[in-house]
Amino acid sequence: MRIEQDIKLGFQDVLIRPKRSTLKSRSQVSLERNFTFKHSKKAWEGVPIVAANMDSVASFAMAEALAKHKVLTAIHKHYSVKDWEVFLSQADKLTLQHMMISTGTSKKDFDKLTDIVGLSPDLQFICIDIANGYSEHLVDFVASVRARFPEMTISAGNVVTGDMVEELVLAGSDIVKVGIGPGSVCTTRVKTGVGYPQLSAIIECADAAHGLGGRIIGDGGCTCAGDVAKAFGGGADFVMLGGMLAGHSESGGEVIEKEGKKYVKFYGMSSKSAMDKYAGSVAAYRAAEGKTVHLPYKGKVDNTVQDILGGVRSACTYVGAKHLKELTKRTTFIRVQEQENNVYGKE
Repeated sequence: MRIEQDIKLGFQDVLIRPKRSTLKSRSQVSLERNFTFKHSKKAWEGVPIVAANMDSVASFAMAEALAKHKVLTAIHKHYSVKDWEVFLSQADKLTLQHMMISTGTSKKDFDKLTDIVGLSPDLQFICIDIANGYSEHLVDFVASVRARFPEMTISAGNVVTGDMVEELVLAGSDIVKVGIGPGSVCTTRVKTGVGYPQLSAIIECADAAHGLGGRIIGDGGCTCAGDVAKAFGGGADFVMLGGMLAGHSESGGEVIEKEGKKYVKFYGMSSKSAMDKYAGSVAAYRAAEGKTVHLPYKGKVDNTVQDILGGVRSACTYVGAKHLKELTKRTTFIRVQEQENNVYGKE
């Protein structure tokens, strides 16, 4: 046993210090990034925000809505190959270029992934997703997927330390997904005592990935547009959002009416709700590691996306970053003990 004494930080522990800026308007800020990925060699251009691969967030309908903003969607892994065939028969090219195919790491998952990738040459991204990215099985699976699909851009995770980021990049991952326990409906930290404050995880993992030519996705922990800006400021190349994009008409969650008001069911993918739905029950050897909540129905996702993008643009103007890629270079975090004045409650 050992104890690391240096403080690790979450989004609520810091604010971004403003700096002199020559920008006159948020409209001068570009949030699009251009990446050419290490292993796939594929170029991609868009807004590097990703809808999380949860079945109450990352639906086909969400992908169509977000693609209009050049935002990515990591389609959840519970659609069948037939579902994919039907969707791909009518989807436009822009949508397909802003989608990730999510997969687990079993033989069955590999076979299903192979079938889906074969449906369209416009699909570019694979998202290999397991809760514990420290398993050697994940490293082996990444290598197998890289060998089978050399031209696909592969994301894999989740991890929170630089050593595993490096191992996954070297195994064939172009992008590493970073985050253990920060999500709004994740209870991993409570059930296991395992985790890492998300901002520090992003800072340390970005440094490791960039040293090898890889990229990272900051996955989880964002509660507002300011947190998204902090994630980018900390070095995240992409930021993945779950709860912030849940509860909309495109999210795919079950709509429930209570006392004349609409709510949407939202749950973690390791929750009892998810395991009851897809596995019949929680396996005897494990515990559920996710919450189930009912969010007020938010309508169309467009307004939420505009609010998030507007907030990040505004953050860029406060530090003089004309392009999103400049934000991390111009970010200085200050440690704080307060974030906002809640005398009249939260918005």
